[in-house]
Amino acid sequence: MSEAATEPEDKEEEAPAEAPPPPGKKKRLILIIAAVVVLALGGGGGWYFLSGGEETETADHEAEEAPEAFVDVPPIQVSMRAADGSSRMLKLHVMLVPGSLTEEELTHRLPQLIDRYQPFLRELRPEDLAGSAATFRVKEELLIRSNQALGVGSVRDVLIQDLMQG
Repeated sequence: MSEAATEPEDKEEEAPAEAPPPPGKKKRLILIIAAVVVLALGGGGGWYFLSGGEETETADHEAEEAPEAFVDVPPIQVSMRAADGSSRMLKLHVMLVPGSLTEEELTHRLPQLIDRYQPFLRELRPEDLAGSAATFRVKEELLIRSNQALGVGSVRDVLIQDLMQG
């Protein structure tokens, strides 16, 4: 039995002697694997951008063929209350890009939109209009209110032409 017990020990002693590869081979293997991963990601990224570019070009050509109509909303002027209690004026001029409604239908329903815009604009404070993101927030709120008043998808975009406070 002592021979059987010594044989596994001999195998354990032999395995560590052969296991450690030279340090140069290990580094080279890691570099090869890294290069393969980089090439695969680069090829996949290139394919993604090239395939996406074809779809974008087609959409751009379709947009050029169908000119967009714009509906001019008369300038809206409302009074805002500042934090110190003073009153300040806000003047807003926007144009709408029709969605599911035609330009004529949208023009006919402008009084509904102005009625929906005014309470929101009156609640704004001068601090709400500070910073570069303020215009984006106002634009998004007006688009939401337009689609709530006229139906989902009736207005595709709100373009701010003028936003002044004084």
